[in-house]
Amino acid sequence: MRYFEDVSIGDRFHTAEHEVTAEEIMAFGREYDPQPFHTDPVAAQGTLFGQLVASGWHTAAVSMRLMVRSDMELDGGVIGQGIEALRWPRPVLPGDRLRVEMKIEDKQPVPHRPERGVIKLRCRTLNQHGKIVQDMTANLVIARRPSAARPTEGKPA
Repeated sequence: MRYFEDVSIGDRFHTAEHEVTAEEIMAFGREYDPQPFHTDPVAAQGTLFGQLVASGWHTAAVSMRLMVRSDMELDGGVIGQGIEALRWPRPVLPGDRLRVEMKIEDKQPVPHRPERGVIKLRCRTLNQHGKIVQDMTANLVIARRPSAARPTEGKPA
């Protein structure tokens, strides 16, 4: 597992792929975003998209699952502190295979919580053509090494 001390600005992480099905799109849409372009392939033909598309929130949920299961492996999990930016530049279609590429853009200790740090993570969800379907910048709380394992500042290890 990785701690705050184990990651550096510029580090990159990757996920496996997830294929999005029409059934999954409609189930998520019916439950959480009941609009015709998410729930009904026939009705979707008369919408802006002209076909069934995944909700952006569905894309976010799939991306989150992929990130949690990625090679980033943060000790204590992927704990969001907030999102600075979130965009869905193109729709996710049935049959799209999604994967996430992540890059640490910044990291800061938390002075009032010495057992934690914060990393700024740029996450791009891509389809099978390498096209961005979600672009997100998030701040994550990350555990620091336990005090016993971390040398005291200013003293030799």
